[in-house]
Amino acid sequence: MAQSVTASSPQLLRTLNARTVLEHAWQTRVFTASDVMASVGLTRSTVIGVCDELVDKGWLDELEDVQGTGRKGRPARRYALRERAGVVVGIDAGYDRMSARVADLRGASLGTAEVRIPARSPNSVDRLADADERRRLALETFDRAMAASGVDRSRVLALTLGVPAPVDDRGRSPEGQSGFWAVMNPDFSRAFEDVAPIVTVENDANLAAIAERATGTGQGRDVGSYISMLVGEGIGSGLMIEGRLVRGRRGGAGEMRFLDYVDGVGSANGLALLARRWALDALAAGEVDARSPLGSVNPQALTESDVAQAAELGDAVARGILDRLAERLARICIVLGDLLDVDRVIVGGDLAESLPAVIAGAALRVAGSGDPTAPELVASRLGGGAVSVGAVEHALSLVRERALVLEPGARTTAEPAPV
Repeated sequence: MAQSVTASSPQLLRTLNARTVLEHAWQTRVFTASDVMASVGLTRSTVIGVCDELVDKGWLDELEDVQGTGRKGRPARRYALRERAGVVVGIDAGYDRMSARVADLRGASLGTAEVRIPARSPNSVDRLADADERRRLALETFDRAMAASGVDRSRVLALTLGVPAPVDDRGRSPEGQSGFWAVMNPDFSRAFEDVAPIVTVENDANLAAIAERATGTGQGRDVGSYISMLVGEGIGSGLMIEGRLVRGRRGGAGEMRFLDYVDGVGSANGLALLARRWALDALAAGEVDARSPLGSVNPQALTESDVAQAAELGDAVARGILDRLAERLARICIVLGDLLDVDRVIVGGDLAESLPAVIAGAALRVAGSGDPTAPELVASRLGGGAVSVGAVEHALSLVRERALVLEPGARTTAEPAPV
């Protein structure tokens, strides 16, 4: 039922009614005044008045009458959310690549773009562009995605950008060790402040957790709490506890620095990074037969996928590396299970695509650990797009929350007329 408000606050009452009707529009495709009345308990005159106002403001379309429905009397007025009234943008400003997704007000993708950040060294964390270069690349990725969507940038209502760093409620990140976090988030809030009325920066693993809840393996009644873990060059986690994203006072919930103190782990280095490093160490130490699958790889161009492929071909050293990685991941998941007692750990990021055998091996170890709080370990189904999908979901939630203070654009001639 609609919230009751006294007649002494008519403006507040109109605002609440408009918010109620607009929320109904977001949750359905086509509706009539009777549909809203049955759903939220407003009177017919109130609903029609609010719908007319939302049509004038650009949020709703009044649809053309459909003949032949068999209904007698005056046809019901039909409405729908104007899905192209504005767009949202989600950007994944990752460690070695950036991607952007433009979506309409129902989250349907309209255009995407990706920019790779050239690696400076395959065996080092020193692969990243500096702060100025990351700002430039993020803006370039945004521009490319907008061009692919065919939508003018003036239609952007909200933009959310994900970074591999903790982020506070003002979109800022601490410097971190060796200034790493500050480089990962070089004041992106300011760089994009003129792009949209709503600009937010969020931790990438938090956005991945949002995406898992919306479209991934975080759905379902049997998954009340889970951890979305991004594993690649580093490790980061988004914590969805009892249906609520936990960020922490400074945005640092889910940071994995505590792994420095976990026996058998010792650092928050990502497993993709370790796969390359351990393989190169073995090659340098002469432990790899030059005629083996791993020995035939050029060390200067070696990737974690090369290690995985060599293991599939029976290379003993490569198999040993994958076993070590699986043991490491299993240990991390068991510790997190003991700390947070979650239903599931969902592993995404580069590891899910390049080293799936590591996740499968770790899952067997966790399941057989006998630990009473051991979580179920699964690979994410969202691939490399999880962060940008979560960023779009986050941006859409902010548009829905603040819709009545935003100004959506009028329909252009390029948009199809509603029917």
